[in-house]
Parts: sequence; C-alpha cells; structure tokens
Amino acid sequence: MLTASFKKYILQFIRPAGTSRGVMQSRDSWFVFVSDNNFPDRKGIGEIGPLPGLSCEFDENFQQVIRKTCDNINEIHGDIHQELLMFPSIRFGFETALADLISGGDRILFPSLFTNGRAELPINGLIWMGNFDYMFQQLSEKIKQGFGCIKIKIGAIEFEEELKLISHIRKHFSPEDIEIRVDANGAFAVKDAKEKLNRLADFHIHSIEQPIKSRQWHKMAGLCETSPIPIALDEELLGVHETDAKEQLLKTIRPHYIILKPGLIGGFRSGDEWIKLAEAHNTGWWITSALESNIGLNAIAQWTFMKNVEMPQGLGTGMLYSNNIPSPLEIKQGGLWYNRSKMWGIDEINA
Repeated sequence: MLTASFKKYILQFIRPAGTSRGVMQSRDSWFVFVSDNNFPDRKGIGEIGPLPGLSCEFDENFQQVIRKTCDNINEIHGDIHQELLMFPSIRFGFETALADLISGGDRILFPSLFTNGRAELPINGLIWMGNFDYMFQQLSEKIKQGFGCIKIKIGAIEFEEELKLISHIRKHFSPEDIEIRVDANGAFAVKDAKEKLNRLADFHIHSIEQPIKSRQWHKMAGLCETSPIPIALDEELLGVHETDAKEQLLKTIRPHYIILKPGLIGGFRSGDEWIKLAEAHNTGWWITSALESNIGLNAIAQWTFMKNVEMPQGLGTGMLYSNNIPSPLEIKQGGLWYNRSKMWGIDEINA
C-alpha cells in the first residue's frame, strides 16, 4: 500500500536570475513524498518544478492535480507516464519519487561511479543576463572555477554589448580553451535572426539555443538549414508529448541539437524517447536541469551519467539558491561530483 503527500517550497535565488523573459528572484517547487507501508523506514522524494511562462500545464488547477495524484497513487503508479501525459513536471516529480522509493529511499536512484564519488559529470558554467559589468563578473568567476564551457544567456540587453562580452572571451581564450554556447530563449525577431547568427559566428560559437520563439517550425527549419552556428531546440520541445509529434518536430525542423530538461518534458521515460528519436535522425542532444533544487538536480544528474555523456551538460544550477536542500552534490573544476561524505539535509524541506 502506497501513500503520497506533497509540500510547496519557495526557492530564493542568491542573485537575480535574468533571462530574455524577465528576472526571477524566487521560484516555486513542490516536493512529493511516496511511502510504502511494507517498508515504513523508506520514503521516496521527487520534485515538481514547472516554470511560469514555459510550462503549459501550469494554471490555477495545477496543485489540485498534484493532490489528486497523491490520493490515487495506488491506482496510477504503474503507468505514471500515460496517466500524467499532459502534466510533464508532475510526471517527473512522481517518477523520481517512486524510483527513489524503489531504490531504498536514500536519493541514489541510479547507482554508478558518479554516485560512488569516483567519476564526474562535465558541465557548463552559466552566465545570467544583466548589464555588461555583471555578466563580465560572472564570466571571470566561471573561468577561475575551471569551466571549459561557458553558456551565456543573451537577448535582454543590447546585442552590441553581448557581442562585446563574447569578443572579450575570444581575445583571451581560443575555442580550444573555452567553448561558448549562447541561449537566446527565443528573443530574436525572425527578421533579425540571420544577421545576428552571422555576427555571432565570427566568435566560433559552439551552438545557440532557441534563437526565435517556439511554434514556428518552418521558420526555425529555415534557420537550421542556413545558420552558420548549430541550433539547439529547447522551449520547442515543451508541450510535445506524443511520440508521433516528437518525430514530426525532428523531421520538420531538422535541428543540430535538442536540449532535454526532464523536469519540463515529462521525466526520464520521455527523455529516453527523445534521445532514441534524435539519434535516429542524426540529431545531437544534451541534458540540462530546469532550475530545480538539489532534489531534482540530483535525479537528473544520476540519469544523465548513465548515458555515458562526454560533452558538457547543463547541470550547474545547484549553487543558485540561498535555501537549497543540502546535498552531496558539489562542483569542482568545471565538473559535477557526488561527495559521499556529505549528507542530505532533507529536514530543510520540513523546516
């Protein structure tokens, strides 16, 4: 007999998190707890973290769906994927909570060299939008921390200022020294996109995420065909639930990469399906978190390691919050590690 409950938790950013969609000071998460009466000492924990403005499921009924899922956990736990098909972040939360419970309730969902503390996950350093001085300060910190791949959020300040920052990096670091990725979050107007991509190409950019707004498949396909910089789809994947729709997206747009956020695309089963389809279409991919706390980040990192990834992943968000959940996760020299000598601070959730 399973029982489930949930609790809302407000995460506070240490620094304002700026994107082209605005600046965030905090973000809401819901932690879900699943227990089995046969194993009273175990409790699986998952995180539900939709993003306002991005998550199509996030409306006034959202918390009611979480509550209903908790009430009916015994009936639906065997097919969470189908039962919660239209609620991807809720699906992810319950999927990880159940996986945690099954594995022993100790936050080790996918045992590996990573969870043994013997191997790292390569990650990129993230630079948030702001004025030039603020972005330059973040850049300096990331380089000192040993990151070999930097992801820069662009699209909120003057494009010339953003080019100035990227130019500074390239004056001091070659593409072999520092890999630069940029993320426009759909900020480019279609009429300006080609010119901006051409100018960015002068700086040997690895890739650009979502240059124009999503749901413009044919316009995005045209950019992917002609862009001098590889294009990675991010927001474009959100709300695409059915297998046929996923394949149609990849066939129509033919992106160079897709970016998988398990917390927003429906969890690991959905992520596995995207990866299988992407590889069938010769499309590259990498995995990122979606500003989850360490609970969600931990689950995503463990799943990611099982994919034998070599390129940097977007999993460097664990240091963003002043009230994050204490965990064994830590960043060293541009890599994410699981330090088994550090304990989980789950009591923080109930404080």
